[in-house]
Amino acid sequence: MKDELPAIAMISDFFHPNVGGVENHIFMLSANLIHRGHKVIVITHSHPPDRVGVRWLLPGLKVYYIPFPTIASSATLPNYFTFLPYFRVIIAREHIHLIHAHASLSSLGQEAILHAHHLGVRTVFTDHSLFGFEDAASILTNKLLAAALKNVDAVICVSHTGRENTVLRGQLFEKSEDASALVVRPNVYVIPNALVAEQFTPSTEPVSSETIYIVVLSRLAYRKGIDLLVATAPRICSAFPNVKFIVGGDGPKLNDLLQVRERHLLQDRIELLGPVRHRDVRDVLVRGSIFLNTSLTESFGIAILEAACAGLYVVSTRVGGVPEILPQDMISFARPEEDDLFRALSEAVAIVSKGQHDPVEAHQRVKNFYNWADVAERTEVVYDAVIKSEQRDLWMRMQRTMELGPFAGPIYTIILVVDCLFFLFLEWLMPRHDLDFVQMHWEHRNFVQVR
Repeated sequence: MKDELPAIAMISDFFHPNVGGVENHIFMLSANLIHRGHKVIVITHSHPPDRVGVRWLLPGLKVYYIPFPTIASSATLPNYFTFLPYFRVIIAREHIHLIHAHASLSSLGQEAILHAHHLGVRTVFTDHSLFGFEDAASILTNKLLAAALKNVDAVICVSHTGRENTVLRGQLFEKSEDASALVVRPNVYVIPNALVAEQFTPSTEPVSSETIYIVVLSRLAYRKGIDLLVATAPRICSAFPNVKFIVGGDGPKLNDLLQVRERHLLQDRIELLGPVRHRDVRDVLVRGSIFLNTSLTESFGIAILEAACAGLYVVSTRVGGVPEILPQDMISFARPEEDDLFRALSEAVAIVSKGQHDPVEAHQRVKNFYNWADVAERTEVVYDAVIKSEQRDLWMRMQRTMELGPFAGPIYTIILVVDCLFFLFLEWLMPRHDLDFVQMHWEHRNFVQVR
C-alpha cells in the first residue's frame, strides 16, 4: 500500500530560509504528508551562498535549490523555458507522480504546471493570497495565473473568499450541461491553513490588569494597513492611559511609525521591536492581551490564528477571508477606517479589562479547530481525485489555452507548443534512461537515497 502512494513535488519561489505564511504552509504540509507515508520533495530557487543544490530538512524533506536569481519579493523572473531542463531531470529521477505549486506570484510554480503534462505528471495549485483587478500589476498577474490554471488538474484556496477571488482571476469557469450559463469548475477546493498549537500556548503567568498591551506583528507596508495603525495608535493612547503597543516587523512604513511616536511623545507607549523571528513570535504574543490586524487585504491571516491560539483577543479589519477564521466571541471587526478601528479597539480594551476573555479556553478552541494532520488528510483527498481523473492530451490543452482570448490565447498556445518541442529536444539530447535515478527504500517512513 505504501508504494502506491503518489510521490509529490512541492514547487514555489517561497520557501525556507525565507519566513512567511506560504513558506510555513509548504513545510508543514510536506512534513505531515511524509508522516502519512508519501514521498515529498521541494523545488525552489537558491539563496546564495549557502542554499544552492540539494539540502535535507527534518523530517526527511529533500529540497532542491535551483540556481535562479530573484527579481523582487523573493520571486524569480518568468521565463518558461530555462526551468524545464532542471524540472525534467528532477521529476524523472525522483519518480514524482504529482506536482503541487504554491502562490500566484511564484514563477516556478506556474512554469511547473506548464511543464508537468509533458512527463505525464498531474498538477495541483494552491492560491494563498487575494489580488485586485484594476491596477496594471494585478491585470498582468491575473492573466499569467489564468494561463497557468487553464490546464491545472485541481486548485486549492485557503478560504471561501479566496476561492471566489481565484475563480474570477483565474477564469475557472466552464459551461453548464445545458450550455445556458457558466459555472465554477468542480475541481476548485477550499482547505484552510493550520498551525502547531503546541508552539503557541498562552502564558502561565497572570497578565497584569493594570497595563493592557496591544500586539501588532506584521510587515510594515501599505497593504497591511499600517497607515491605519499610525492614525489610530495615538488616539488609543490618549483615550486609555493604561494601554501600550508592541509592534514587531519591518518594512517601508517603519519611518511613519517612528515619526508618529516622536510627534506625540509616545516612546514609552509604543515599543518597536523590528524584525521578529518566527521562533520568537509566541514570546512576543504572550506579552499582550489584544492582537491587532489592520490589513487591507487578507486571504486567511495565519498571524490572527497564532495570536488567538496564544490566548489573545483579536481585533481585525473585516477584509478578505478574515471573518471565516474565528468565532465572533473571539474577535472584534472594524471597517478599514480610522474611526471604526478606534471603536473596535475600545471595545476590546473593555472586554479584556473586565476579564471576559479566557486565554486558556481560546487556546483549546483554536487547537480543536485547526491542525495540520486534518489539512494533510483533506489534501490527500484532492490528490486522489486528481490521480483518478482523466488526463488531457496536447490538443485539448491547446484548445483550452486558446480560450484565454484573441491576443493572449495564441501567445500562450505558441508558448505551449514551443515548450513541447523543447521538451522533445531534451529527451533526444539527454535520454531519460541515462539519468541517475533515485531508488526508494522505506526506513522510518522516510525515503533514503541509494546510489
